[in-house]
Amino acid sequence: MFPLPPRVLFGAAYYHEYQPYERLKEDLDLMAAAKFTVIRVGESVWSTWEPSNGRFELDWLQPVLDAAHERGISVVLGTPTYAVPPWLARQYPEIAAERTTGERHGWGARQEADFTHPAFRFHAERVIRAILARYATHPAVIGFQVDNEPGVHLPHNEGVFQRFVDHLRETYGDVETLNREWGLVYWSHRLSTWADLWRPDGNQQPQYDVAWRAFQARQTTEFIAWQTDIAREYARPEQFVTTCISYGRAALEDDELTDGLDVTAGNPYYDMQDSLALPDPTPDGHDRWQATGVWALLQSADRIFSSRQEPFLVTETNAQAIGGPSDNRPAFDGQWRQAAWAMVARGARMIEYWHWHTLHFGTETYWGGILPHSARPGRVYAELARLGAEFEKAGQLVAGIEPDADIAMVYSNPSRWLMEKYPPLDTTDGRPDPAAYHGIFDPFYRGAFEAGRQVRILHARQLHDVRGERAGVPPESAAERHPVLIVPGLYLAEDSMLDWLAAYAEAGGHLVLGPRTGYADHEARARPEAAPARLVRAAGVRYEEFSNLAADLPVRAAADSPLVLPADATASRWVEGIAVVDATVLAEYDHPHFGRWPAVTTRRHGAGRVTCVGTVPGRDLARELATWLAPTPRSGWRDLPESVTATTGTSPDGRRVHVVHNWSWQPTEVRAPEDLTDVLDGGSVSLGTSVSLGAWDVRVFATP
Repeated sequence: MFPLPPRVLFGAAYYHEYQPYERLKEDLDLMAAAKFTVIRVGESVWSTWEPSNGRFELDWLQPVLDAAHERGISVVLGTPTYAVPPWLARQYPEIAAERTTGERHGWGARQEADFTHPAFRFHAERVIRAILARYATHPAVIGFQVDNEPGVHLPHNEGVFQRFVDHLRETYGDVETLNREWGLVYWSHRLSTWADLWRPDGNQQPQYDVAWRAFQARQTTEFIAWQTDIAREYARPEQFVTTCISYGRAALEDDELTDGLDVTAGNPYYDMQDSLALPDPTPDGHDRWQATGVWALLQSADRIFSSRQEPFLVTETNAQAIGGPSDNRPAFDGQWRQAAWAMVARGARMIEYWHWHTLHFGTETYWGGILPHSARPGRVYAELARLGAEFEKAGQLVAGIEPDADIAMVYSNPSRWLMEKYPPLDTTDGRPDPAAYHGIFDPFYRGAFEAGRQVRILHARQLHDVRGERAGVPPESAAERHPVLIVPGLYLAEDSMLDWLAAYAEAGGHLVLGPRTGYADHEARARPEAAPARLVRAAGVRYEEFSNLAADLPVRAAADSPLVLPADATASRWVEGIAVVDATVLAEYDHPHFGRWPAVTTRRHGAGRVTCVGTVPGRDLARELATWLAPTPRSGWRDLPESVTATTGTSPDGRRVHVVHNWSWQPTEVRAPEDLTDVLDGGSVSLGTSVSLGAWDVRVFATP
């Protein structure tokens, strides 16, 4: 973990250049009063840094950095390469990214450029070097954010496509190998020369799509690495380099991209007001850019942690309402504190809001900042000032918490990409569901959340990197560190990855296989064997038939099953026709046709166990499954009311930290699981003592 200041950094993106009138001193004084320790500047205004080709104006930021430094506020300096100035677009129209071959993105938004084009790279490098040469040595600057939310488009430009062809040539060697590996005999797609490769626009070959999406993600990774290398030429040893990640971007593989950064930074936005209530009123489903529900807020933080398996920075999150002028739902009192402490409990070392003041112009006029359009401090400012004081009080204790993990889950960007175009699930109106991957993954995560278990998300490559670019984890070590490993929707999997999973179970881990896992190989070719491929012996089951579901199916526990299922437990969306070879049935469908197959099975394998879940579990089934998998949550909190969550982890100094939330209008009480100290008021709480929680409240405790 890159060394950072010994407390949770707290602040906002600040754009003095956007203010309608001069108010620098007033703004910075208000920030200091609210205990801000960091601002982010400069990343959105290339045309201000360089108003015309080769003419730089750099002095305007000096007063901002000086004023911040005078008040003890640190600065993250951004590079402006995601927002191209009009003069560059006019003088070099060839840099426009193409959304399809020959169809250029129109100008007037952002990220419209093909960032691989030499003309773009020349001008981007020039402005980066001009800014960093001027300001990298400023004492306020603690780090650099290169670009902003990269990977938004899949450019189809000629140069990009030709690099893709070169990549295929390097990977496969010759067209006959590609013909064989991609199965291009199908529909007469065999290539006679590399020049025969068709454009991606109308492609319907899954193998092509797998390669194309992976290649596009690698372009994004290379672009950020290129900027990072430039920034490091100017950075002092104590300054970090990062980029801010929006995790739903099309051309992004976050675990690869962050390999070259000093620290992960992400932008978790979330729906507020009633969407943060428990019991949870939000429906099943997945929003790509905005988390809906407490479980989804926590999952978004866990995803950021997963990129490097270490604490992270939040570079943007909700200030007021987020979205367009028809979507105005700022938080209820208390919810900003709750969300911020939830992210800190999951490993956030910085909470930075987007943004300081609400804009008076532009696309994001109604994307609310800490200050409203009047710029008068109000309800939002008051609550965040309270939060700033709490972070100051908590100090280094909560900076860099390693969150507990009762259950680990394997995440696969390549499987998600493929399911976006070839989804195995449909929507309620019968159309293919492009969010099918999360339609499989999320119910398992949500079930763990609703069972009061904490989840650690792991990338498949972090466990077993078949390319050898990163050290994998021995199965024995993984079984010891993560005794429960759920693998849902890992459709694309190399033979060696599946063999690693079997070895994990044999070494003592409890492997849980969810729908579609291991059905295809790394080229998205359906495996010519019974599923779960290469795991049939370990799992003691096999299947060769599967079905979508038009409606949920009732599920009941089998005789002598350790699962305790309520009467209304269900399976949803998908059924795999599991045939038991040598396994114990845990749950069954109550249906005249589907009842011939089990819903959940389990089998001992070596020192561990393999459990197969042949459906997308409904909420009750998913919750009870998580309770069985991890019967003793590490948090130690018991019998919590439905509105209360307890997140626990370990501080860098070794102390245990407990963050307890009441996501409700109704005050409540819980009982302490051990002797604790209240981090925010300094009081002591004894084992078994009642702890009160107000409406939308959060309490922070630590072991003495």
